[in-house]
Amino acid sequence: MGKVHRPHYMSMITIPTPSIKLFDHPKYWAECFGVAPFLPMSGEEMDALGWDSCDIIIVTGDAYVDHPSFGMAIVGRLLEAQGFRVGIIAQPDWHSADAFMAMGKPNLFFGVAAGNMDSMINRYTAERKMRSDDAYTPGGMGGKRPDRCSLVYSQRCKEAWPDVPVILGGIEASLRRIAHYDYWQDSVRRSILLDATADLLLYGNAERAIVEVAHRLARGEDVERINDVRGTALIRKDTPAGWWEIDSSRIDRPGKIDRVVNPYINVREMDEGEKQRREAAMHGVPGSTSDDELEQFNPHPGRDRDRTVIRLPSFEKVRNDAVLYAHANRVLHLETNPGNARALVQRHGGLDLWVNAPPIPLSTAEMDYVFGMPFARVPHPSYGGAKIPAYEMIRFSVNIMRGCFGGCTFCSITEHEGRIIQNRSQESILNEVEQIRDKVPGFTGAISDLGGPTANMYRIACKSREIEAACRKPSCVFPGICPNLKTDHSALTQLYRKTRELPGVNKVLIASGLRYDLAIEDPAYVKELVTHHVGGQLKIAPEHTETGPLSKMMKPGIGSYDRFKKLFEKYSREAGKQQYLIPYFIAAHPGTTDEDMLNLAIWLKRNNFTADQVQAFYPSPMATATAMYHSGRNPLRKVTYKSDEVLRVKDPQQRKLHKALLRYHDPNNWEMLRKALRKMGRADLIGDGDSHLIPASQPESGKGYQAQRRKNTEQAHKRRTGRKILTQHTGLPPRETEAGEPAGTGGKSRNSRSRNKVTGRNQRRS
Repeated sequence: MGKVHRPHYMSMITIPTPSIKLFDHPKYWAECFGVAPFLPMSGEEMDALGWDSCDIIIVTGDAYVDHPSFGMAIVGRLLEAQGFRVGIIAQPDWHSADAFMAMGKPNLFFGVAAGNMDSMINRYTAERKMRSDDAYTPGGMGGKRPDRCSLVYSQRCKEAWPDVPVILGGIEASLRRIAHYDYWQDSVRRSILLDATADLLLYGNAERAIVEVAHRLARGEDVERINDVRGTALIRKDTPAGWWEIDSSRIDRPGKIDRVVNPYINVREMDEGEKQRREAAMHGVPGSTSDDELEQFNPHPGRDRDRTVIRLPSFEKVRNDAVLYAHANRVLHLETNPGNARALVQRHGGLDLWVNAPPIPLSTAEMDYVFGMPFARVPHPSYGGAKIPAYEMIRFSVNIMRGCFGGCTFCSITEHEGRIIQNRSQESILNEVEQIRDKVPGFTGAISDLGGPTANMYRIACKSREIEAACRKPSCVFPGICPNLKTDHSALTQLYRKTRELPGVNKVLIASGLRYDLAIEDPAYVKELVTHHVGGQLKIAPEHTETGPLSKMMKPGIGSYDRFKKLFEKYSREAGKQQYLIPYFIAAHPGTTDEDMLNLAIWLKRNNFTADQVQAFYPSPMATATAMYHSGRNPLRKVTYKSDEVLRVKDPQQRKLHKALLRYHDPNNWEMLRKALRKMGRADLIGDGDSHLIPASQPESGKGYQAQRRKNTEQAHKRRTGRKILTQHTGLPPRETEAGEPAGTGGKSRNSRSRNKVTGRNQRRS
């Protein structure tokens, strides 16, 4: 075999740059109308602005709040800044097309989104029970949006104006852009783009895509010809000429199929000797790295990645074969890095669903441009002062960044925002704080949050842009922190100090979830946080204590929490403050056994934690953990029909048991737990001593029962309000963590527990 020249891999993996910045597009002619105090929601408001029509109408499942934490406001104001006249139809009556005709026919397109949350997660609990409230609706009223509202709204837009393009966006569309498992129907549904009969789907934070699409439509381009925009999905009949198609539609079968690069193989892990061996292999030196190994790093030298598409198993195949579904999920997650991702294609019947590569992250200047729009920062006046719970929670908070490189398998961030951090400048953030101080009614001097999907990833990134662009790891911090990841929090510490120094600001709290395994790499940051920015308690989410479920979540062991806890308590004492860590946990996650939950319950009692509210695993569309739940396979590894099965907690009674173990202190759960403990051979944990988990007998349903409930409630209240509960020695046998350290007390990173927790982006976890 002759020698083959292969170009150096690193020369092929620079991060693409956009051809034009967000703020450099020529303005549309309607810019002459200027800036609206609020984007109009009615014909009367349009008349007051002097408009005869809207160029673009955004339909949203949320109430219209003109605030950068709400998607419709971000997109609407951005399009307004491009010169377009933008109207809003918020929470319309979907039972007919009338509400979708009220503002007339848009000149360019309808933009449709479910809102800041997936509409199904917003409306149903993890047990599939309907909720009675909706945090994104005036008065918190439920029932103001339909199930799968992006789909319904899109169909109504087409019914009202059949010739107007409909463009889907937002998190609901992002999580349903390919064939996906639907928890509520317990089946695989096809891409929402087909069911919605929409023309184009934009996934992720879509500012760059929506601006390009709007200008191209304004220039008279047919929506069917807009097929090359990154971050979009569309329908095609076949692969176009000039593209190289990689067949990844099968597994466990021989054939010339392009190798999917192992996500744990990384160019940055190649030491100098390895590089020399690879160079020797190129020249045929015996005993050096093989051609096959070279292919892992450069699967198709000379082929243009931007003209390569990977064919996933068809909708019909993944619907009928759960193992193929897990394989497709793995391939999708391997193709999420904008620096090296390729397009994906999936057959749906006689049509191809085509998913272009992810969008290029916004630069700091572009982030400043987006967040510097003239937001009124309050709900639309038509709501008459009615409280919108989500707005009340975030009106004094500031979003400082986007993205998360944690990669937690149950979280929606990877699928929606991506793992590359996009930062705002310090000046932009401080300017927004001043706007809150000067414009937002009710401000008393306290900023409720400076954060994002994760509190402490601001300006943290890979040491090399080339390595970052080549990386296929699903997480930068699991199973440990990557040696190429910068962990210096000094930029964030400086931002905290600058914000505290602003006149009129007397308190800055951090409410976004903290990635504490990252924080302990910079004790100076922990000291700054604990000394100045904790309001009595800091909520963090270890999710579990046991290796099995943690490995399926891609979460670190409890030893990281123990180290953070020591720093937290040390700096709290030095500051003269009584402050407490509040850990959150998740029940019934794939990979969790009954014994795992029992060990967690024992750990909770040993550390005197009484969980007031607990979260059961909620399978959101397209998440890696959801693929585990549906298929019983682990997409974090190569998927085959012979792959080890992942334990799934699907039986309703077992899910109840796992939640009951988290609330071992609740008398309502004791009867169930006594039966379960005896069945598990752990009757030794039943009794009335400190060494027991639950009492031997049930209190009578009179004063004794109520007294026990009151006692447990008071303990939970004390923990929530920061009043210390004295930890008693329980006599329970000590356990070892996977790191060989005694199990301690604590929790882990993101506090994204509450369904109603709004941080200005989307739901961060299910």
